[in-house]
Amino acid sequence: MQPDPDTTLVAFIGPRHLAGGGDPAWITVPLHRACGWSYGHDPLMPRVILSSPNQKALLRLEPDPEGQWWTIHHNATQDRPAWYASFGARTPVEIIAGFTDALTAPAAATTAPADPYEPLERAGWSPTGTADGFLSPDGRAMVQRTGSAGDGPWFATVALPGLWQAQFDEHTPPHLIAAFTAALADSRPVPRTGSPLRFLTLYPNLVTRIQRDVPAAQVASVLEERVRALAARRAAPPTHPSAPRRPPPNSGRSR
Repeated sequence: MQPDPDTTLVAFIGPRHLAGGGDPAWITVPLHRACGWSYGHDPLMPRVILSSPNQKALLRLEPDPEGQWWTIHHNATQDRPAWYASFGARTPVEIIAGFTDALTAPAAATTAPADPYEPLERAGWSPTGTADGFLSPDGRAMVQRTGSAGDGPWFATVALPGLWQAQFDEHTPPHLIAAFTAALADSRPVPRTGSPLRFLTLYPNLVTRIQRDVPAAQVASVLEERVRALAARRAAPPTHPSAPRRPPPNSGRSR
């Protein structure tokens, strides 16, 4: 049977932390078109560099076989030192987007700090027995904060060879890390198209994959819908006063 040219085979994969990287345009296109981040084009360099409208944040997407492919650096502000976050090449773009969408939200500058562990607790993740952190239900992903008093950098790690790790330094705003953990703990599968990823072939029993033909026009429209939604978010008037800042929660809890 010949494939239908008007449909695309889409695999919906769960848990999402094992879905692979996905299309980087899910992050870069909305940052530029919906959030006003600017870029410099160099056709001879295999990288993307985007800077925020206020020039305080810089995102780099650069193939690096020895390190993280995605990095975000933010300059110091009046109430916070400079900070950075980074993500490995196979970090699902939907999870990174949780972080970047919170970073670019109009209320991000005044959002009260949040507890990054809270979304994991709500999603049924379990406290780790030997460290300050939480483990996913499948036992493959862990989020933890290091430091003697639970005041050091944050790490999210997937325990498969060469999969991915996300890193946040100790000055990264907690509400941004909480947005990342909420996207990480989201139980909804994520769509992938194209050839099966290598690790799905190596570890077929670790993921649930539902494949179906989806109208090609629908597949093509998803990114445009995301861009429109984020652009509308910038244009919408605030619906409530900004929440006052509170001291960040004590992450050195006993678990």
